[in-house]
Amino acid sequence: METLIEILKEIRPDVDYENCTTLIDEHILNSLAIISLIAELEDEFDITIPTVEIAPKNFNSAKAMWELITRLQEEDE
Repeated sequence: METLIEILKEIRPDVDYENCTTLIDEHILNSLAIISLIAELEDEFDITIPTVEIAPKNFNSAKAMWELITRLQEEDE
């Protein structure tokens, strides 16, 4: 999770990622940030994020992103 928070802070350092649950809903992360984030997550965690998973519920919070990453890593095993 620490690595995820570091990646997020590179994109928007001014956000409290540990407590924010509306990253998409309140447009804290815009579409360009999401595209960049997906590429970073795929590289860092050796996962592929399917298009169907690119939904607000999976990106509204760091916790939701971490759950997505963990789930995708488990599916790859």
